[in-house]
Amino acid sequence: MYQLEEKIWFYLLALIPVMLVIFLFIQLWKSSKQKRFADKSLFSRLVPDKSSFKPLLKLIVLLLAFSSLTIALVNPKIGTKLEIIKREGVDIVFAVDVSKSMLAEDIAPNRMEKSKRLVSEIISQLASDRVGIIAYAGTAFPQLPITTDFASAKMFLQGMNTNMLSSQGTAIDEAIKLAKSYYDDEEQTNRVLFIISDGEDHSENSASIAEEAKSEGIKIFTIGVGTEKGGPIPIKRNGIIQTYKKNQAGEVVITRLDENTLKDIAKEANGEYFNGNNTQEVVDFVKETLSEMDKTEFEAKEFADYKDQFQWFLGFGIVLIFIDVFLLERKTNWLRKLNLFNEA
Repeated sequence: MYQLEEKIWFYLLALIPVMLVIFLFIQLWKSSKQKRFADKSLFSRLVPDKSSFKPLLKLIVLLLAFSSLTIALVNPKIGTKLEIIKREGVDIVFAVDVSKSMLAEDIAPNRMEKSKRLVSEIISQLASDRVGIIAYAGTAFPQLPITTDFASAKMFLQGMNTNMLSSQGTAIDEAIKLAKSYYDDEEQTNRVLFIISDGEDHSENSASIAEEAKSEGIKIFTIGVGTEKGGPIPIKRNGIIQTYKKNQAGEVVITRLDENTLKDIAKEANGEYFNGNNTQEVVDFVKETLSEMDKTEFEAKEFADYKDQFQWFLGFGIVLIFIDVFLLERKTNWLRKLNLFNEA
């Protein structure tokens, strides 16, 4: 396992394309000046030791040195020991709706991105809990099993989109059924399921499935994403809206937030409903709700004794700088004497 201590230094790598452009500009300028001074054959006679390959080699060495020093500033760390520690927390599963209706832009930038931001912000507020992620549309798919690795949870979360499940529709009951299999600890009494959706439910038994989940000790909290006014579902190509989804009659489909369905599901499972339009309000309320729950002790494996690794990149970068300093743009005489290509 590794950690990146100062990720902000990665922005320095954006200078690499600028360096490449400057190098190309200088080479073109030199070529132009050389043509004005003498033609190619005459110039090669006047400067027989000039290498056409060395400038490019020096650039590559310089860029590698710059990249190495940048990574040294980031200071990557590697966990050297895996420890089993005891933690207290709640098992939390996030079921995120990835149906096409989540592309509606009635809430900026769209419902899908808003849902991912909500979940990410909630995870950032967690302390010693365990989290899992489910994606669902017409069916439910396990995205991430229960884990204490919040960084991995956010990584999997960002990869979620409306194209990941071929079966379309919105079957909230399938998400609840799958979530029940996530809670593998029989002694874990605090089990929480967050359903993030626009509330459109093509199944008819979500409320009854939620009641069954309640009997197994699962509290279901629902978060509504969207507006009651609703909006069309855009069909884009290369980020540009081409048209909007239409029904069989050729009319543009308007998808709306169905709060009643989400409220019924939460009520049946002894939970609460949140309107997700205001991210901070939802995060604060969820944080307060989870803090009031009793925590259960569990064991977790975590990497410990993280050690700095910047010195390797720093050393490599310094060596490359020395190579660049002593690497002249003239041809290498001893290499020419080898005559590897049988030149006349």
